[in-house]
Amino acid sequence: MSKASNSGMMGRGALSAATPKNFKKTTIKIFKQIKENKSILVWTLVFSLIGVALYVLASLLFGQMIQYFFSIKEVKTSNGAGPTIVFNDRTPFIEFLTWGFPREDVMSFVAACVNMFICYLAFLLSQSIQNVLMVKISQKTSAKLRKEVFEKLQKMPISYFDSHPSGDLMSRMSNDIDNVSQGLTQSLSQFIQSLFQIVLTIILMFILSSYITLITILLLPLMLSLCYIFIKKAQPQFVIQQEKLGDLNGYIEEMISGQRVTNLMNRENEVSKEFSKYNNALVKSAVISQTYSGFMFSWFSFITNVLLLAVTGIAVAFNLNNINIGGIGGNFAPPFGMADIAFISTYTLLLRNVLNPIQQLLSTLNVVQAGLAGAERVFNIIELKEPEVNKNAIELKEVKGHVEFKNVNFGYTEEKLNLIDANINAKPGEVIAIVGPTGAGKTTIINLLTKFYNYNSGQILIDGKEINEITEKSWRDNISIVLQDTFLFNDTIRENIRYGRLDATDQEVEEAAKIADADLFIRQLENGYDTVLSSDGKDLSQGQRQLLAIARAVISKSNILILDEATSSVDTRTELLIQNAMLKLMKGRTSFVIAHRLSTIKNANQILVVNDGKIIEKGNHKELLKIKNGFYANLYNSQFKKGIIEE
Repeated sequence: MSKASNSGMMGRGALSAATPKNFKKTTIKIFKQIKENKSILVWTLVFSLIGVALYVLASLLFGQMIQYFFSIKEVKTSNGAGPTIVFNDRTPFIEFLTWGFPREDVMSFVAACVNMFICYLAFLLSQSIQNVLMVKISQKTSAKLRKEVFEKLQKMPISYFDSHPSGDLMSRMSNDIDNVSQGLTQSLSQFIQSLFQIVLTIILMFILSSYITLITILLLPLMLSLCYIFIKKAQPQFVIQQEKLGDLNGYIEEMISGQRVTNLMNRENEVSKEFSKYNNALVKSAVISQTYSGFMFSWFSFITNVLLLAVTGIAVAFNLNNINIGGIGGNFAPPFGMADIAFISTYTLLLRNVLNPIQQLLSTLNVVQAGLAGAERVFNIIELKEPEVNKNAIELKEVKGHVEFKNVNFGYTEEKLNLIDANINAKPGEVIAIVGPTGAGKTTIINLLTKFYNYNSGQILIDGKEINEITEKSWRDNISIVLQDTFLFNDTIRENIRYGRLDATDQEVEEAAKIADADLFIRQLENGYDTVLSSDGKDLSQGQRQLLAIARAVISKSNILILDEATSSVDTRTELLIQNAMLKLMKGRTSFVIAHRLSTIKNANQILVVNDGKIIEKGNHKELLKIKNGFYANLYNSQFKKGIIEE
């Protein structure tokens, strides 16, 4: 328990310390993921281009309509001559746009408006199709990422999970990938459309006035430079925000799992204070990242208005000084030789068509930053180095169950060995009891037997073959594990037992339950073997869960067993059932038992006494009791008198 907890805390600390911020590489990796949906992406680009072309055309029609109806002319009044907005003469192009209605007819204005409305409606349709396609790309990419993360975690060794809290891993698979999905749906779609809109609009602006457009393009980068500074400041803060969220989720998951202990120990206040630390750390990082983004958005709104004002002022200056604006259009792009009211109206509308998509991109920057930060954390898992696989490993067949440890050394860290020079010789069918104080190294032996960890030096042999030269699958197919902390899936009892051997028939499942003395309590349930268990089987007692674990081990038909006997935390009757079931399970199999009961210890073929990572004594019960001042003898005498070791 303490070890796992420490590992969890270490994992959270390690994650908080790591703050990779390579957004460029992350973006490239995301696009590589999207490449698998090329056809959908191509159609997205097509509809985006169509939509932008229609939107820009509507802006041009607006200018044409203004040009048709209004112009600035020198008009004499009682106060003298001066520029005045008046109705304009008709042009051939405007005749076409207004369906030939006379200028005096109000329908001419309606006709022009209808044409613009059709453009905007077609733009809406193309944009809607584009959004649907983008959602498909986003969801398919997210599903692929989720699958890759899950498959990578399945290949990682247990040591990885011991050093990384499950809450943080769950956060990466859910929150981070959701952020990637939102980022793709909102930002990528917006980016594609905005890019087309900006390029097409700037081209049209050059057609209308190359001079003013050049001035605009020179002013825009200067005014956007501060936005870039805000972006650079915000990027690492979004990574930190995602990491703090992962830390918080990890702590919540740990505390929910240990809620009973918290309540029993009256540690609610301490847990609440610790939660506040993680929660406040998340708030702090979120405030910093969101503040930078908020400043950037406000600044851009300001420079948008300033730029529009500047362009209008420049156009008016051109007009007042009779300076040609450098327009190069023909009839279908009105030749505004001078900066009249039609030009100013059209040009400012086009300028907004450039600035608005930039502003929209900035407004989604929070989502983009969170998506990139989440993607970075997701790719950190996908790119984890998997344990090296021995390509020459052999399949283990017809196992007899002869297990040997020869001078085995192992440490969870490089600084300390947790098992030192271990030598074990378990012959087929023997029961090996492992005893010793807490933290002595009993679980370490089990971890090496199950290949959860690789030993540093020495040899572990099964029927004379070193386990490092045996495929993990065939090795684990030949061992069964029954622990006190039994994990059951949210499925029927039948399927939970069948998990030990997936091709087992219903009859074999029920026979295994009978051997494990679980059949009686199963049939007393309302739905019997088809009873669906809640998460981790919490609707069953601890003893019942362990009986199901024994049934699962029975059905696997493996020749090597690893057992952790139940302690007095179960009632006497269930304890006897578990004991009898274990005796039947161990019959004819090589069994390694972390022993708590005197009966198991006394009947074991060999007892391994472990302390401080060393096997300090070995032999059967009688042999070890004869050792004067022996560790086992002292342990047995002291604990048996206190009733700690049970009859």
